[in-house]
Amino acid sequence: MSRIGKQPIAIPAGVEVKLENGVMEVKKGQAVVQEKIHPDMIVKIEADQILVERPSDSKIHRSLHGLTRSLINNMVVGVTESFKKTLEVNGTGYRAALEGSNLVLTVGLSHPVSFAQPEGITFEVPKPGQIIVSGADKQMVGEIAAKIRAVRPPEPYKGKGIKYDNEIVRLKEGKTGAAK
Repeated sequence: MSRIGKQPIAIPAGVEVKLENGVMEVKKGQAVVQEKIHPDMIVKIEADQILVERPSDSKIHRSLHGLTRSLINNMVVGVTESFKKTLEVNGTGYRAALEGSNLVLTVGLSHPVSFAQPEGITFEVPKPGQIIVSGADKQMVGEIAAKIRAVRPPEPYKGKGIKYDNEIVRLKEGKTGAAK
């Protein structure tokens, strides 16, 4: 039995949970997250908790059991607390700014790079060298943060570029000059 899959998911006050036609919808206020649930998984919504069960002990059902429970739990946590990824912009002249709802990055390219704010995601720039991506959908937050980082990943010699706040960039040793 899956240790993760058999744990019930508590439904906090004010959170609405619906399962229709294989699509789970979790809603609280303006935050709405939807996820397609595998048709083999059995999801039971009770008054204050959600239970995920599997129909058999086959390998595919065992692997889907914990996955389905984790996806539903991430939806509930996302609408109540929201997920955040923090990025740091390092380098001389490198900076991030908000223009309206768009994120504009100046990172040593011939042009500034602009990111439109997708629905359900918010950008914050507390300092020109820091970007906070937040939203209710964990997968979307991670994907948008990865796309922002991909504009200018940190280079290994000086560490310039965009990196996650908890990422450690191991710097390489530069060239050694010929001793004469």
